[in-house]
Amino acid sequence: MADSAVAPAPLTPSAPAVTALPLKAIAPWAAFFGTLMLVLLYFVGAEQSALSVFSGEAVHEWVHDGRHLLGFPCH
Repeated sequence: MADSAVAPAPLTPSAPAVTALPLKAIAPWAAFFGTLMLVLLYFVGAEQSALSVFSGEAVHEWVHDGRHLLGFPCH
């Protein structure tokens, strides 16, 4: 067999084109998820005080372990 004088070119994957997302597309979703996170943080951290929305201990029992995980004292 004869050796080929031309070596095959190494296969390199082409990088996908990265396009920037406009702020108008991101802003509503960021506001929605930011508000959702604040509501969840309220229920985990403060739903048992003078500002409580629901009376009783039901919400506290549902988020009890989350309160401890996030460092909120509850008892």
